[in-house]
Amino acid sequence: MLRIALLTSALLFATGAALAADAPARQARGAEAVDAALARAIAGDWRDPRNSARDVYRHPAETLTFFGVRADQNVVEITPGGGGWYAEILAPYLRDKGRYGAAMVDPAALPEGRGRDYQQTSLDDLKARLAAHPSRFDKTAFVLFDPKQPRFGEAGGADAVLTFRNVHNWVSAGTADGYFGAFFEALKPGGVLGVVEHRAKPGTDMDTMKKSGYLTEALVIELATKAGFVLDARSEVNANPKDTADHPNGVWTLPPGNRHDAEDAQKYRAIGESDRMTLRFVKPAAKADPYPVER
Repeated sequence: MLRIALLTSALLFATGAALAADAPARQARGAEAVDAALARAIAGDWRDPRNSARDVYRHPAETLTFFGVRADQNVVEITPGGGGWYAEILAPYLRDKGRYGAAMVDPAALPEGRGRDYQQTSLDDLKARLAAHPSRFDKTAFVLFDPKQPRFGEAGGADAVLTFRNVHNWVSAGTADGYFGAFFEALKPGGVLGVVEHRAKPGTDMDTMKKSGYLTEALVIELATKAGFVLDARSEVNANPKDTADHPNGVWTLPPGNRHDAEDAQKYRAIGESDRMTLRFVKPAAKADPYPVER
């Protein structure tokens, strides 16, 4: 009996050790099963093949599952861009039971020039891309906003606000506080803010962050908590240990930007896309009044 007990203990210890050793991998893969409807949206033949080819770097199934996105939710994506990378997934997924809002910069809110032209082109390109598949994208809601005073629809109306690789732009422009405040306003109490962003090494100074496009997790967390959010969880699903975050042309050196000399193409292709933080924040639920007014 003693020998059996010892063998049983050894087996349990080995199993526990194996699970502990595998914990980071299990976290990176995503702890929850992927919704079948979400998997179908990711596999949809309406997606641009150039977008689908990036799934290996961007892990849409694990990322959206980590953010807790469900098919019956009201989800706002911030500046999806003309390529509509996540729009091609989210709009069909949310079409029947939920709502997908594409929050785009209103070109009319900008002065004439390159910035206005760029935003108009992005808006036109996304609308054209979605119009090509009306049975999938016909219910997409466009939310146009002024970047100086952003608002993303009805206050308290969104279940989730998602932003992918955008925060560095707002930090560089000095508008990040306004954006995070607007995210907080747009969400219901208990709603989720999901952030994916290029990740700088801890302690990186602000000038380097602005030039490189990589931000520290500490800075992003500070921006969110200052707006009222609570950090709920982190995931390493979009981590890339091959990325040193110190390239000649910043994050744009890597794919898909590829701002590098032709002879370095293989070098940066082998690295892949950037190392990224994946953070889930929550807007705290309103607390009950401890001294309610009697009626």
